[in-house]
Amino acid sequence: MYALQQVDTNLDELQEMKGDLPHIVADLESKLREKENSKQQLDETVKNSIVTRDATDTEILSLREKIEKYKSQQFQVKTNKQYDALAREIDGAQDRITKLTKEMDVLEGRAATARTDGEKVSPELEELKNELAEKRKELDEVNKEHEDEELKLQHEREKIVGRISKPDLHMYEKIRKAKDGKAVVPVKRNACGGCFNRVPPQRVLELRKNSTLLTCERCGRILVSDEIVGSAASAL
Repeated sequence: MYALQQVDTNLDELQEMKGDLPHIVADLESKLREKENSKQQLDETVKNSIVTRDATDTEILSLREKIEKYKSQQFQVKTNKQYDALAREIDGAQDRITKLTKEMDVLEGRAATARTDGEKVSPELEELKNELAEKRKELDEVNKEHEDEELKLQHEREKIVGRISKPDLHMYEKIRKAKDGKAVVPVKRNACGGCFNRVPPQRVLELRKNSTLLTCERCGRILVSDEIVGSAASAL
């Protein structure tokens, strides 16, 4: 368990050497996805508005043709009832044209707004892409610099993890997460290496038996004896 802590500490140090680059890259990737989705939605709005506008325009043309047809038929009818019926058809078509014309104005405005917004997003997208490419290059250079060492440590970690039971590993990971990466600490001069709280002599004796996992009564970290520390250092 202590050997695993040592490997994880070394891996943490490698991550620290990368600074904020991994987080910066992840943040830029997230922002880029949001901008791309926004641009796509704006493009879809323009496209759908134009398609609907064209369909509306086609319907208006059809209605106007019907109106002309109805007007010509009015001269051919023989009764007032037939004339009035055609007049109602003409009025209905005119009302529909008025409504559709307003809808076309709305669609035109929607398309124009989306097109303008899309034009504003485009340079922002390019700027994000360039910045992301630059940061990815920096991160790749750092990763490459420590690639061999990191792979070696990862391989060593896998071997150690394979020798630890799942419950113990779960306990280790839980403490490590809660204690800023330090889950296992040595007892130095009868004190916890994490919080420096005094460890009773009886517990120190129990630690040296290496028969069970013991934790600090104050900070909850896993404690290991000097013998464990020495053997782990030799193994590494």
